Amino acid sequence: MACPQQSDELIFFVNGRKMTEWYPDPEELLLNYLRKGLRLTGTKYGCGIGGCGACTVMISTYNPDTKEIRHYPANSCLLPLCSLYGAAVTTVEGVGSTKTKLNPIQQRLAECHGSQCGFCTPGMVMSMYSLLRNRPEPTMEQISAALDGNLCRCTGYRPIIDSFSAFSPECCPLAGSGKCCLDKGGEDEEEKEGEREEPSLCSKKGNRMCSGLCKPEEFQPKDPTQDYIFPPELMRMAMEDQGRTLVFKGERTTWISPASLQELLNLKANYPNAPLVVGNTSVGLDIKILGAYYPVFLYPARVPELHIASIGDRGILIGAATRLAQLREILLDVVAELSEEKTKIYCALLKQLKTLAGEQIRNLASLGGHIVSRGSTWDLNPVLAAGKAILNLASIDGRRQIPLNGEFLARLPQADLLPREVIVSVFIPFSKEDEFISAFRQAERRRNALSVTNSSMQVLFQPGTDVIEDLTILYGGIDCTTVSARQSCQALIGRNWNEQMLEEACRLILGEIILSLSAIGGKVEYRRTLLVSFFFRFYLEVLQGLKNMYPSKYPDLPEKYRSALGEFHDRPPQGMQIYQDVNPDQPPQDPVGRPIILQSAFKHPTGEAVYVDDIAPADGQLYMAVVKSTHAHARIVSLDVSEALEVPGVVAVVTADDIPGKNGDGKEKVFAGDEVTYIGHIICGIVAETYECAKEATCRVKIEYEDLELILTIEDAIRHNSYFGEEKKIEQGNITEAFQTVDNVIEGEFHAGGQKHFYMETNSVFVIPRKEDGEMDVYVATQDNSKVQELVAAVLNVPANRIMSHTRRVGGAFGGKITKPPFFAAAAAVAAHKTGCPVRFVLERADDMIITGGRHPLLVKYKVGFMNDGKITAVDLQSYINNGSTPDQYELILSFVVLRSFNAYDIPNFRCRGRACKTYLPSNTSCRAVGFANTGIAAETWVSIVADYLDLPPDKVREMNMFKTPSLTPYKEEVDPRNLVLCWKECLKKSDYYNRRKAAEEFNSQNYWKKKGIAIVPMMYTPGANHTYYNQASALVNIYLDGSVLVSHGGCELGQGIFTKTLQVASHELKIPMSYVHPYERTTLTIPEAIPTGGSVATEINGKAVQNACQILRKRLEPIIKKNPEGKWEDWIKKAFEESISLSATGFFKGYVTNMDWETGEGHAFAYQIFSAACSEVEIDCLTGDHKNIRTDIVMDGGFSINPAIDIGQVEGGFIQGLGLCTMEEIKFSPEGQQYTLGPDTYKIPAVCDVPEQFRTYLLPNARNPIALYSTKGLGESGVFLASSVLFAIRDAVAAARKERGLNNVFTMDTPLNGEKIRMACADQFTEMIPKDKPGTYVPWAIAKI
Repeated sequence: MACPQQSDELIFFVNGRKMTEWYPDPEELLLNYLRKGLRLTGTKYGCGIGGCGACTVMISTYNPDTKEIRHYPANSCLLPLCSLYGAAVTTVEGVGSTKTKLNPIQQRLAECHGSQCGFCTPGMVMSMYSLLRNRPEPTMEQISAALDGNLCRCTGYRPIIDSFSAFSPECCPLAGSGKCCLDKGGEDEEEKEGEREEPSLCSKKGNRMCSGLCKPEEFQPKDPTQDYIFPPELMRMAMEDQGRTLVFKGERTTWISPASLQELLNLKANYPNAPLVVGNTSVGLDIKILGAYYPVFLYPARVPELHIASIGDRGILIGAATRLAQLREILLDVVAELSEEKTKIYCALLKQLKTLAGEQIRNLASLGGHIVSRGSTWDLNPVLAAGKAILNLASIDGRRQIPLNGEFLARLPQADLLPREVIVSVFIPFSKEDEFISAFRQAERRRNALSVTNSSMQVLFQPGTDVIEDLTILYGGIDCTTVSARQSCQALIGRNWNEQMLEEACRLILGEIILSLSAIGGKVEYRRTLLVSFFFRFYLEVLQGLKNMYPSKYPDLPEKYRSALGEFHDRPPQGMQIYQDVNPDQPPQDPVGRPIILQSAFKHPTGEAVYVDDIAPADGQLYMAVVKSTHAHARIVSLDVSEALEVPGVVAVVTADDIPGKNGDGKEKVFAGDEVTYIGHIICGIVAETYECAKEATCRVKIEYEDLELILTIEDAIRHNSYFGEEKKIEQGNITEAFQTVDNVIEGEFHAGGQKHFYMETNSVFVIPRKEDGEMDVYVATQDNSKVQELVAAVLNVPANRIMSHTRRVGGAFGGKITKPPFFAAAAAVAAHKTGCPVRFVLERADDMIITGGRHPLLVKYKVGFMNDGKITAVDLQSYINNGSTPDQYELILSFVVLRSFNAYDIPNFRCRGRACKTYLPSNTSCRAVGFANTGIAAETWVSIVADYLDLPPDKVREMNMFKTPSLTPYKEEVDPRNLVLCWKECLKKSDYYNRRKAAEEFNSQNYWKKKGIAIVPMMYTPGANHTYYNQASALVNIYLDGSVLVSHGGCELGQGIFTKTLQVASHELKIPMSYVHPYERTTLTIPEAIPTGGSVATEINGKAVQNACQILRKRLEPIIKKNPEGKWEDWIKKAFEESISLSATGFFKGYVTNMDWETGEGHAFAYQIFSAACSEVEIDCLTGDHKNIRTDIVMDGGFSINPAIDIGQVEGGFIQGLGLCTMEEIKFSPEGQQYTLGPDTYKIPAVCDVPEQFRTYLLPNARNPIALYSTKGLGESGVFLASSVLFAIRDAVAAARKERGLNNVFTMDTPLNGEKIRMACADQFTEMIPKDKPGTYVPWAIAKI
């Protein structure tokens, strides 16, 4: 049958406007249509695979049969445009705006400081908006679940949850304050008690402590009249089109949407290879990631039979097109209605649905699609198979039923669908009286993460006995399909459910389920262990169930086993923020010291904030995609672009030969010449009329390589003596003599993994050539506009004054947009130069992750000498960083690694030597808390090992060795640690550390399989750089005749609030309201040669420059003000103009005087120190390696806070980013150098579920920093390291487990300390069952340590 030629018109609504597309393209996705077609740029591109939530919109549909309207969130990056026939789409622009009226969601998010960079914010708004349209008074659990699919890299989530919690009736109106509305008087007794104990913290005039950062009582109520009504026209269409087949025909693909089952079966007979698409969550990824192509799509969502939901005598029948979110609601109703014995399988399904994907995917993905795609890590399929589900199939040849069992999931031909068949419905039977069924999963993140391993197990006993009549065991994540332990189950039938059976079952399972040593995904020993760990938990659950059913027949579970039951459940996080209020005498209009919202606070949640790719297209605009190396280190033998140039729409191919000036900066090239040095190295660019065309053409470029020597890991580099530069060293005391006088010496190694920046906005460039003099405007997401200007000018061989680099705001950076954006800008500039057209170059998430580096992996070889009381007197460190293939910023990073290697510890005899390793991986670069995060964790590791060795409490060893009195660092810099000591004491007190440690020890003594751990760590962080010129800043302040003020400086707004704080400075210095002051974009037009924005000091040094300019202006105005002291600001400005007084001033700050002499190993390397302490408590599951973050208390010396809301937000956001570094974020490379972790599906950053249940931040009062602006301190990076308190709390829990098991109590745990490492460190009888594979006898899937 020929493909239908006629194309119907596609009708849907967007934000209340009717959209009619006469020739819709079935391959076009909603995100592209919104952004490029309608210019609704509030909906963001974050990943393109439905994993981050930045593209979330709300879809509303009408069911003509039930007369119900359904609202649900969806990932527009996955949603085919043709699937929207008859739907209403709401984007963030349709929720509310600053031009009309804000929606309460937007208002609360802004006023509760729930955004920083703002890139993820529209998606957050849409997820919450969708929830409230369905549930106006949601529970806190529903609010958290609604955000499962939304990622944020900036805020740490706490303020977002606080913002949205006000919509829940469960929310306390004093949330965030540390108080409760149910307490008499609402007073914080703990705080009052603390003030009585510490006179220096007493609340006296000008020193009142404040709690909470927003005022819920001022929130406006939700206004239902703001919401769009569902268009009546769509209701009529839904009624009229019930029996009509829709056809949308594009250039390459046809979309057919049948309205009846018979028509669907006819279509499937004619197009047996055509995929059935409902949510596009599986097929869409095949197209996106694997490049799959389908000439015909069948969209069965309008077939009524595929949406059936009914309860029968033996079970429930669910239509195959039922969305997973709908399935959840159906099952919840069924479980509430039926008896417990019948619903065991439904409870198991609900358990898996709770954590499966995010809410957006759950609302798109269908049950039938989940089943038929049969991904190995899909969580529902094993449960359905264990529960003996039946698939109802249909084709034009008739109907039949097949069991959804292990054979079907293994895709065995005799048990599979025929090419012309479709799944119509799924029958899920009731559980039986003597039947038990359970589901298990372990993932790298508890929610919205594919399982490392999942399982479902079912057992049916002979009535009234524990004799096995039927047994089913299935595992996912072991092979390419779900596997069944069928032989093991058969062998166990007839056995009693006892420990002998358990032991035999574990042996049989491990013998039957074979996992290759080179298995995709790695973690082989861990996954093998989970096979039997899951079965052990199932064994106990069944024993408990038998005991409950027949109390007199079965004994209680042995006490040792009880803690193995139950898994962790997430609770919505609650926060407390305590900071010092401004002096009561401070004028109300003076904003300095107040928790002012971000300058763009209302633009973020409305989608009005413009990022680089939101800039409107320019005339003649072209798009660029790049061709990347597929070899890690090779010579390019030939490059053939002829086929790429033949692709319709391709305008040009840009290579190194097209560069009119220099190809790079002498350290790194814009386009690879004759050699590539990592997989992902840019070889050339394809410039085309559309991005899709450019991307297609990249696949047509043919490259021939000649492989060269491969060095990938630190160990490889050490063996090959492959380094950048020379060794850096600091030393004090006499190391050799000191080691001869100590009581004990330990030696070891610690390896810290790297970390991707994972900013939400990928690298983006938009280059617009001007018509004359070689001028060019470069709009770029960067932290260093000056470097962009410099490199583009050098590459184009023009003076720098012809290149204008602009950055309005950046959607997150964290150090990752300093060195690479200039090269992306230069590549686009060469393309613009060659074509004479504007060029837009926006990296896809996978390209961004494969081309750019991240935080440097670190290897520290340590030797520590200490006394029997725990006093450490000698430390010798050899540190190595994996720098990648080019120098990048290796000198800066290596300097920080060495200079910050002792953290807060005063070691009389100390030496640290550091080398930067050259490898053939993407070059690593600055990353938040550059150099310190990993080297600080290394310091805490060797301190912890000393405590282990001596069996002393780690907090005692830490406190004993901390700086306590004014002293010198190993590089002879002065340290006044009084605030360090104060932070430590306050943290001990506010966290109730000692009582909670006793409680944890008591818990551990009673629980064998669950352990709690608690840890407190000190911090001495040194912001800025060790060169004075690297701390300089400039500003330009203009006053206009109407009195308005424009502020321009050299800092880029990355979400850290630099624009807001500098406006506060200008307001304070000029003595005018903040509303008079406006920030100008960061541009080289106004500020030349600014240093990169980073190092935590950008706000204070640019603030100093703004202060200088404002003071100059105020001084000029003083004579006029004296003459008319009662006049208005506007009058003074007009008078100044009339008297020819300049209303424009430049400000400059020379920079903090810092220096470091590496010849002597001495210097004043940093301007000042930031002190802090953090205490965290966790609970681990020894059986699976899972852990739960219970509570974190942070006490931070932030000096005088210019803006407590921003500073606390930076601390909390840094902490959660550090949490990822410490516990989950893992970059994986193949032995050939191919990076596996290229998006949110494979690289997991923390989500809402990872935030500590209690998250408390306390800014130390009366702290001062005399050399800085208003005595402030830069807190942008300080929170990252504090997350190591979680790491060492986990280590504390693991130590408790190891001690109970009789294992060595001196051990090292590398980072990230994920579930695999936790589980394997808690060795037991199950880990002992797993054969240990000798390295070198097989080729692993991934390199263990890079």
